[in-house]
Amino acid sequence: MKKIYDAETRYADAGDRKIAYRSYGKGKAIFFVNRFRGILDTWDPLFIALLAKKFNVIVFDYTGIGSSTGTLTPDITVVAKDIKDLADILKLDSIAVLGWSYGGLVAQAATLLYPNLVTHAILVGTNPPGKNEVPIEQAFYDAALKPLNDFEDEIVLFFEPKSESSKLAAKASHDRIHKKIEVEKIPSTMDVFQLYFGGGDGFREDDLNFREQIKKTKTPILIISGDHDISFAVENWYTIFNQMTNAQMVVYAATGHAPQHQFPELTSKHIINFVKYS
Repeated sequence: MKKIYDAETRYADAGDRKIAYRSYGKGKAIFFVNRFRGILDTWDPLFIALLAKKFNVIVFDYTGIGSSTGTLTPDITVVAKDIKDLADILKLDSIAVLGWSYGGLVAQAATLLYPNLVTHAILVGTNPPGKNEVPIEQAFYDAALKPLNDFEDEIVLFFEPKSESSKLAAKASHDRIHKKIEVEKIPSTMDVFQLYFGGGDGFREDDLNFREQIKKTKTPILIISGDHDISFAVENWYTIFNQMTNAQMVVYAATGHAPQHQFPELTSKHIINFVKYS
């Protein structure tokens, strides 16, 4: 896995800001869209490596986050423009997006705003637009808002603490990620957290009527969730899933907010087949 750990961080000049990104593998481009507080280093390297066998995996930092310059905006539609701008700079006229958590909101916005660019959307540990019945659990706020998260926090936030197999997967994923990570670049202050939360609030208010659009879009959508996600409960998809035009769903038992890190091999296979056959 040496090449994954040693990948060069590059900078795309978008005029008013520079977007930091890394590129792995060859083939159709698939943009990894970060979670709340996520940076280039917080994806599981094994998950990247498995998908990089079939795709050109591109991970990037949002404007104002991690190694990118500028300031994060609380408007999800503006955050989604990072995807469009980076694709344009890299001269890519079609991509797939894989959005995790908050990144799933951004990926949905990009899918609906740029239908000629985004051919497939993979939504991991996230929720649909608009108001959802099952709220974020208090356990998320208790752990996620600490300036620095330790391994025990990661188990609560991303895995299923009641499952021994999930906790073992958490340790394996943690060890892979922490072989090389610039912890100081992870957002750690409440003022930045509020920018993320502002984006989530706007996505729930849904002034652009994305909830109805996501039901009708012909762009293939793959939803991947754990059965106990304390951030974005999978149950919130059930009220609209049967109204969606072109969607598939995978739900793992005894799994939390990071199904792709608990089951990197299985999840990568689902994604490869989804893009190939959808």
